[in-house]
Amino acid sequence: MSNKRGLLLVVSSPSGAGKTTLSSRLRAEFPDLGFSVSYTTRPMRSGEQDGRDYHFVSEETFAKMVDEDAFVEWAWVHGHHYGTSYAAVAQAMEDGTDMLFDIDYQGARQIKSRFPDAVMVFVLPPSMEELSQRLHSRATDAQDVIERRLQGAVEELNHYDAYEYLVINDDLERAYQEMRSVYLAAKCNWRRRARFAESLVAAARKES
Repeated sequence: MSNKRGLLLVVSSPSGAGKTTLSSRLRAEFPDLGFSVSYTTRPMRSGEQDGRDYHFVSEETFAKMVDEDAFVEWAWVHGHHYGTSYAAVAQAMEDGTDMLFDIDYQGARQIKSRFPDAVMVFVLPPSMEELSQRLHSRATDAQDVIERRLQGAVEELNHYDAYEYLVINDDLERAYQEMRSVYLAAKCNWRRRARFAESLVAAARKES
């Protein structure tokens, strides 16, 4: 068994606040940081790829996976189902692999309940006006979808206090440095290094 304990980094935010941009940059800098590819019933968007961005499945397939307890978390978000494979998370923990989760507060809460040492980060927009502008400028959703996302943002924001770290994305570079710092500090937490420390103690006892 590896002496390294896998870290689960959970990142949430209202839609448009920047969690995906920040998460992608963190993964680019730290290629060993695994990414949990969620399952979803929403349609694939232009430029997305099945198995890379999401596992795109039907409502029937998703319901079957729920019945089989295949998800560590799942939720209904913006009119579609999203879920994270329990097998993928368990394998990462066993292998000592760090994993990043780009999910909403419902899924984050479920992961935290099953993995209490998960590191929780919430990305805040600088203002609701800026959030609205970002959603409109993306030009990937219809107006009714944007309005639904803005309404959902209020619900998301109401759960900020379930997270250990809050990153305000008013400046992308500063926000990224804050998220990067959280990740690096969490990797050094004694709970994640305890098995390695114990192996040193055991080795020292053998030699004494």
